[in-house]
Amino acid sequence: MFLIDDLLLAPFTAPLKGLIFLANKINEVAEQEMSDDGAVKEKLMELQLKFEMDEIDEEEYTKREDELLERLRNLKSNK
Repeated sequence: MFLIDDLLLAPFTAPLKGLIFLANKINEVAEQEMSDDGAVKEKLMELQLKFEMDEIDEEEYTKREDELLERLRNLKSNK
């Protein structure tokens, strides 16, 4: 009976399993990026470049820089 149920439900459960797998991979990559101080340093450099090219103003630069520096401090204190 269970084999027949599995065969009948397979077209419906396969996409769901794929979606769950994809969600897990996205979560894994996001966690790696959040815990990688290299990524934060890269974002700091990108932010500085945007400021120097006048793409963002000083207020926005300072706000985002403070957030990134705080994240970097938290990463270093957790290691």
